[in-house]
This record gives sequence, C-alpha cells and structure tokens, in this order.
Amino acid sequence: MSSNVSTPVLGPVAKAANKGSSSSTTTTAKNPAPSNEAVDELDDIPPLTLGVLTERDDKVDALKLVADSIAQQRQTASRSMVFHPLNMAGLAAALGVVYQLNPNRDIGMNLTLMSGIVMTYLMTIRYFTAQYIPMAEGLKWDWILPVNDDGELDPDAEEDTVIGAKYGDEMIGALVLRLVPPTPEAGSAAAAASTNSRKKKGSTAANNYYKGGHGVIRAWTTILRYRRRGVGGDMLQEAIQATRDRCGEDANVVFAENHANSIMVVHEMFNRPFRKAEQWATTALEKALANQESAQQKR
Repeated sequence: MSSNVSTPVLGPVAKAANKGSSSSTTTTAKNPAPSNEAVDELDDIPPLTLGVLTERDDKVDALKLVADSIAQQRQTASRSMVFHPLNMAGLAAALGVVYQLNPNRDIGMNLTLMSGIVMTYLMTIRYFTAQYIPMAEGLKWDWILPVNDDGELDPDAEEDTVIGAKYGDEMIGALVLRLVPPTPEAGSAAAAASTNSRKKKGSTAANNYYKGGHGVIRAWTTILRYRRRGVGGDMLQEAIQATRDRCGEDANVVFAENHANSIMVVHEMFNRPFRKAEQWATTALEKALANQESAQQKR
C-alpha cells in the first residue's frame, strides 16, 4: 500500500502529454526579469550629494537655509511661551476673573470677552517673538566674511567654508565652518609658522597659515522634513575632515558661541527648547569627532 507523500512539491508539476505514460516532469519557476517601469522609477530618484560648496549660487542657497532656521526659532519660542505653565496660569486666572465679574452670566458675552483675552494673549506673544524675522532678514553674504578686531573685513583672511547637502537640485542642509589659525599668544612653533606664512602668497602658504588651528561651526541646519535622518551627522563629518585637512590631523572642531541661532530674544525661562537643542548638537559633534578618531586609528 502506498502512503501519502510527506514532502511537498515546491515547483509546478506538468504531466506528460501521453495519457498512457506515467512519467512526469517538474519545471522550476524562474524569477521574472525587472520591468522597464521599475528601472525607470529607480532612475527618477535624485542623487544625494554632500561636500564643500564652490559655486556662489549654491552658497546663497545654503545661507537661505540658515536664515530660514533663524526665522523658525520664532515658532519654537512662541510655542514655548504659549504652553509655559506660568503663562497658562495667568491666562486661566484672567479668564476666571472675567467670568466672575460678569454680573449677567451671559454666555455670549462671556465667550466674547474670553475670546478677546485669548487673542490678546497670543498677540502679546507674537509681539515679543517678532524680532527673529528681522534677524533672519539681516543675514547677508558678508556674514561669512571674516572681520578683524576693528570690525572691518579682513582682506588677508578667506571666507568661511560652506558645506551643503543637496537632494537632486534642492539644498536640504547647510553648515558654515570658519577655520581659525593658532593664536600668537600660544607661543608655539605652529603659531609662528602661521604668522610667517600669512605674509607669503600661494596655496601652500595659505594651507600653512591654518596649521595648528581649529575649526568653528557658525551654522548647522537642515530642512525640517530631512532632520533626524543622518544628513546633519554627515555634514559634521565633512566639517571635521575639512578642518583636519587644513589645520592638522589633531585639529579640534567646536560650535561658535555666537553661532547663527545663538541669539535669544525672549526671557531665559522660555529658552529651554533652544538650550536642549544646543546640548543635542554638542553631543552629536562629540560623537562625530569620536567616529573620526576611531576611523583614523583603524588606518
């Protein structure tokens, strides 16, 4: 007696055409070749490029992103003020006083008065956070040009390095890096060599001018929908590499104290979201520096 087959047949089974024959042939299904439509869809995906920007138009687009990040601080500050516990308590107290002082207890009158108080509350917050808009509009091209101690443009220094991330033709991230030469007060040989090379001309002398110095990040931002996706971290890695190519393998990179988003226009008790963002950025930079050092040790 024949028993049931315990092993299933994974491929399609085609029996012979002859009815009298008991033999069967098994054919294996082949993977279909990718269609032209699927290939075209992959070709339509724009490339993601990241590096030091050399064209003026690209630098202008990057500075526009920095200006947009300054303007977006108004929304963050407004949100912090609207939902701050102290402000919310004051608003609730004002609404309660209006309700108690209304002798007629008229619902329509109460709603009108309370709506007016809420509108006044929001307009006051809008007034105190409005300074971010002129700050964003004041960011011009000369912001990336170094100045001397007198506040005038330094003709001997080069403009800041602008690193950008582009998704196709769209600029989605920007980082502004300033290379700082070693200070003469340090009394080091690198500082002396840097001072002497400043008087010379040529690319070699320009590179020696920053030997022993460090990099300062003056702006770092990405478009909202591309944040927390690794684009900012890649720009930090590029900034570290650009700094160490010019200043030396051990050159450090830090955030500037007066970076583009450092000015706070509201009271300090409302700046908690900004301080938290600064701490997160510092942690991200420390992680990028650690990754760069580990990569150098592997080499």
